[in-house]
Amino acid sequence: MNRIFYSFIFLAISGCFSLTGCRPKTQTVTGDSFTFVFMTDIHLQPESRAVEGFRQAMDSVNKLRPDFVITGGDLIMDALGQSYGRADSLYQLYQQESKHLQMPVYNTMGNHEIYGIYTESNADPNHPEYGEQMFEKRLGKSYYAFEHKGWKFMVLNSIEDTHKSGYIGLLDAPQLEWIKTELATTDTSQPLVIATHIPFVSAYMQKFEGSTLASDSSLVVANSKQVLDLFAHHNLKLVLQGHLHILESIYIDGITFITGGAVCARWWAGPYLGTEEGFLKLTVKGDNFDWKYVDYGWEVNE
Repeated sequence: MNRIFYSFIFLAISGCFSLTGCRPKTQTVTGDSFTFVFMTDIHLQPESRAVEGFRQAMDSVNKLRPDFVITGGDLIMDALGQSYGRADSLYQLYQQESKHLQMPVYNTMGNHEIYGIYTESNADPNHPEYGEQMFEKRLGKSYYAFEHKGWKFMVLNSIEDTHKSGYIGLLDAPQLEWIKTELATTDTSQPLVIATHIPFVSAYMQKFEGSTLASDSSLVVANSKQVLDLFAHHNLKLVLQGHLHILESIYIDGITFITGGAVCARWWAGPYLGTEEGFLKLTVKGDNFDWKYVDYGWEVNE
């Protein structure tokens, strides 16, 4: 296999916060270890042997026997600029194939799951599955929370339709209010994990394009600082990210941001910027975690 590209940035910023007022009921971290998988950017399609590759990835996950899987978005390739028939068939393909996973699956919405917002799709905006509704009708809510052995996981919707045949990374006002409400009933010591398709923090542009270049709002979430500020007095441990198809770990202000590579790497055509086809395996023990990138052995036929 080709080498795996790891982009590591370690920054340390210390802070001190004074917590006042009533706290919600304490959540107990069990101390039991558990594992879970984050597999992002599958880009499932009938072409390019993608079904064969996805099945190999799922076989690898099943052998690891994690407690659950979080998918990081871009499950299909794609619904943005396709006809309804094509988008529908891809969703059906994903729903059928993902049944091979032998544990609970929590899906994150990616930009490629949004139906018809590109003009070339000729989609009717009044269609009952237009835009984000296709994901929500097929796979469930686009943002939600769940708990496992004392940890809370918040799966977020980081895609915003520009209504100009495009999208940006953004969490809208209703979702921000939902986060505030969710955190109001969350003990400040409870370990938290966020899953987002578009990254909150990334050094992609600085590494691959130029050290002084800014990240476009299609590459990172435009209001990520506003979102992260909501967690300032909480125990946010980890942000799992997709979209960029690179493997990247950034530690800053007590939070680890991991951009989790891609199951499809370069859209089922080999490694992307040195990152092989793969997924993250995360192991949690008490209040801590560690992780590794699993190259599941996929090779493109020469």
